[in-house]
Formats: sequence, C-alpha cells, structure tokens
Amino acid sequence: METLVNGLHHVTALAGEAQRNVDFYTHILGLRLVKKTINFDAPDVYHLYYGDETGSPGSILTFFPYGKNIHRGRKGGGQLTYTAFSIPSASLNYWINRLNEFDIAHTEPLQRFNETYLRFEDFDGMGIELVANDGDERPGWSNGFIPAEHAVKGFHTVTLNEFNVDDTVKLLTESLGHTLVVEEAGRFRFQAGKGGSGNYVDVLHSPNDVRGQQGGGSVHHVAFSTDTDESQLVLQHQLLEAGYQVTPVQDRNYFHSIYFREPGGILFEVATNPPGFSVDEPVAELGKTLKLPEWYEPRRAKIEAALPKIEVK
Repeated sequence: METLVNGLHHVTALAGEAQRNVDFYTHILGLRLVKKTINFDAPDVYHLYYGDETGSPGSILTFFPYGKNIHRGRKGGGQLTYTAFSIPSASLNYWINRLNEFDIAHTEPLQRFNETYLRFEDFDGMGIELVANDGDERPGWSNGFIPAEHAVKGFHTVTLNEFNVDDTVKLLTESLGHTLVVEEAGRFRFQAGKGGSGNYVDVLHSPNDVRGQQGGGSVHHVAFSTDTDESQLVLQHQLLEAGYQVTPVQDRNYFHSIYFREPGGILFEVATNPPGFSVDEPVAELGKTLKLPEWYEPRRAKIEAALPKIEVK
C-alpha cells in the first residue's frame, strides 16, 4: 500500500496571554518562532508557530493565544492530552535542571516502552513531555542560549485519550496507514512512514476519564503530514469513502489542509508539506514580522493595532 501519511505535521492548541506563550516556548523550551500570523477565522487573535529552524513537519507546535480571560481547559477522554518532544538521552539532566531553573513543576523521570521521559505543563496547563532517546537524528534548533547538543529536536509522539479505542485504531491503520508497534497497559503505539520520533501516535484506552474540555492549555487539533496536494486528495477520497465527514481543502498559506473528526471526537487534519514557512519570508527572518494572508492585507493597520505586542527574548 502506498505511504500517504508520513507522520505528524503539527499540533495546534489554545493559550492565554501571547507573551507568556512566546516566553515559554522560545525561551524556556528553546523552540524557534517560525511564523507570526493570525487566526484566519478570528483575525484579532495571533496564530503563533514554533518549531525547528525552518518549521519542518513534525516539529511544529502552534497556538491561538486568546488572552488572559480564556478559561482553562480540562484534560480527559476524547482529547489529545500530552504532546511529547524528543531530546537526546544525554540531555535528560540538562532539562531537569533547566525546568527547575524556571520553577516549572515536573515529574521525576518516568518509564514507558523502554523510554525515559519527563512530564510537565506550560503556563496554561498544556501537557508537555520530553522523551530521551538516541534514535532521533534531526538537528533541532539552537537558539543561542540552549546548547545545540541539548536542543529539542521535534515531536516524539502525541497521546490520544480515548474512551473506546477500536474505531480510532481502525482509522489509523486502515485509512491513515499506521502500523501498531507496541502495546503496554492500555497504551497502543502506532507509527507512520519510516517510524521513529515524530512519526508516532499513542492511543491510550481511558474508559474512566472525565470528558476533556477545550480551553486554555488544550489541544485544538493534530495534523498529519502528507507530501503533496495529490496525495492529500487521495486521502480525502479514502476518508470520505470510509464514512468520515471531511472538509474541502483549505489554503493555510504554508500548507493545504483537510479536517475531520476521528471516532473519539478529536479533530484530525491532514496537511501538505509544501509550500512551507519560507514562502513569504527568508529562513533567516522567519517569525520576525506579522504575516497576513493577502485578503487581510487591506486591514493590516487595524489588525496590528488590535493585537498585543510580543517579542522574543
């Protein structure tokens, strides 16, 4: 069967204050702000993209920061609860010390599937994990104050909490080309494409969970990577044939997207790899200026006036 899904593309979440969000992900975690744009459906709200140097698929975490008055979300069933990033095994103590330096509460090192990881939350309560492993050859982003040898490399996996797993498993394996690689204590790990960090999805059977609620710190959707517009259309057709209510293709400037709900209620997206984040600014300048889709350019002055000022330290 032709490989149409490569792995993870991006995760998009809701946040509170924009500057606190920028501080956490660029200064504490050391990701690069690769794009500063707006929510195309709500132009008075930023859409902030963080990732590696170029915003490679599988490294991109994005946020809609709605301001300090957003209510906090609740982790639970029918929700992506933890987004895990990959770090080198030798960097575990570095990250423990760094989280302690910024008073970020975290677990002691935990174990699953023969891997060691830390779990903590950002300022809005979003669940983050750092997974120590030696199989990830991606370079990550060295921002000048986190040494390159300790840099976060990109996603490792995401955790989907599901009341029932069977239909979600069927979707992942039959329509999205994933393969089950390991199972432990009700956690099923699937891989797409070549496998490895950035290509995993963990489905956690959580029948006794409360239902998750969206709000600050909760994930809005998870996107899977596909190579081309053509492969995306094939996937769209296959998903429609399987009975999913899939949107028409949406132009997000930096990729093209289709959306649908998986059986447990989590919003899934399939996003194309091209054209990428350097389509409207050079790689060296990524994230430095506010980028708007062309249909919003006539309103730039009004939009910029309504957005809070943010800066990368």
